[in-house]
Amino acid sequence: MLSCAGLRNAEVASAFFARLLVNAPRIALIHAVTVAIAPVSEALAALWPEARVQNLLDDALSRDREADGALTEAMHERIVSLARYVHGCGAQGILYTCSAFGAAIDAAKRAVPVPVLKPNEAMFEAALAGGRRFGMLATFPPSVASMEEEFNDLVAARGVDASLTTVCVPEAMQALRAGRGDDHDRLLAQAAPSLRDCDALLLAHFSTSRAYEAVSAAVRMPVLTSPRSAVLALRGSMQR
Repeated sequence: MLSCAGLRNAEVASAFFARLLVNAPRIALIHAVTVAIAPVSEALAALWPEARVQNLLDDALSRDREADGALTEAMHERIVSLARYVHGCGAQGILYTCSAFGAAIDAAKRAVPVPVLKPNEAMFEAALAGGRRFGMLATFPPSVASMEEEFNDLVAARGVDASLTTVCVPEAMQALRAGRGDDHDRLLAQAAPSLRDCDALLLAHFSTSRAYEAVSAAVRMPVLTSPRSAVLALRGSMQR
């Protein structure tokens, strides 16, 4: 049986942790595909467990983006509207987890007064800190052009000489959506050696981060993933 002192200590501890929960930052994750949710959830659990997380999924976004063939004005407004919605719900930081909406996410950054992060900008920053020639494995073709543009814009802003070569493996995404995760990882590992001459290999999407071990076993260069880099960057931006 707990003594009075023990009960009092338990009450103090409970109140302390309740205050921590109330004061913890609220982070909104905006998803376009369900397969992106687990990787970033795992990264948050490992790197920022105190964050209060709101997940917002619009699983028609990626289909509509693919059908449109370009980032339309309507899609820009849709992406911005999602940022406004989660900010209205109390989000103090926003992370988009799909890499096919770069310019629209830039518009969302201007629309809300809280930190907003694109999926891959932190990974690109980390890559440039350690090399100049990079390979990227992607699985969603509509995302490739915007990601390469984002990389090139960052290179220009940093004033460095760096290059990015992309290999897209759409059948890997098809396998993952069909629940064949092992096939997804195997297909990416098979494609990885074609980029063996690079300083590092980037796994383009949150969903491709699940193939980290398989791809790492197929090449000798460093392999970078976006979820962990993004979580660390968003946490850092909110602690300044």
